[in-house]
Amino acid sequence: MARIVFDLDGTLIDSAPDIHVIANQVLADEGAEPITLAQARDFIGNGAAVFVARMRAARGIGDHRQDHMLAQFTRRYDSATELTRPYPGVVAALERLIAAGHKLGICTNKPIRPTRIVLQATGLAGYFDVVYGGDSLPVHKPDPRPLDTALADLGEGPEIYVGDSEVDAETAQRALVPFILFTEGYRKTAPALIPHTAAFSNYDDLFGLINMLETEAA
Repeated sequence: MARIVFDLDGTLIDSAPDIHVIANQVLADEGAEPITLAQARDFIGNGAAVFVARMRAARGIGDHRQDHMLAQFTRRYDSATELTRPYPGVVAALERLIAAGHKLGICTNKPIRPTRIVLQATGLAGYFDVVYGGDSLPVHKPDPRPLDTALADLGEGPEIYVGDSEVDAETAQRALVPFILFTEGYRKTAPALIPHTAAFSNYDDLFGLINMLETEAA
């Protein structure tokens, strides 16, 4: 059976609406104009600090405000779950993978505390044997070490990483792990331009792709 590690935001859950709300709360405190939901989606993927830096740049706010704005963003981030939902078909796909004996984990750049909170809020926490956040190790994606560590914790078996972004693709490449791209997340470029082993837009198709890669690895 395979060891399958998932990214979180933009892969298993659509958290952009909640992140958009708290981003604009922080910007309002700075007297700045709000960002759009599309911008919020574009800024997700490299962790909270990079998200805040990107939204600052979008509104012309200087670097000297980074630490304060990041603290305000992080304070709100822990409870930003009201609008967040799993993508359609996620729960059924996870249940099917577990029933088939696969071992599941998460490797995300979201800090570990809000990661665990949102997993509980969305009912996904019980599906994963290991969870690594962006601050679980001294490095985060696209450094391959968080993914390597998550896979090692899952034991033996073929390795697969499932994600939605350029960062995820680079992480998988650097870890030498087959990458399955979920095309409906927060990617910034066309799927054809993102290195991947396989791709899907509907979670009903994931099980078949996993079986295909597992067979090829045998």
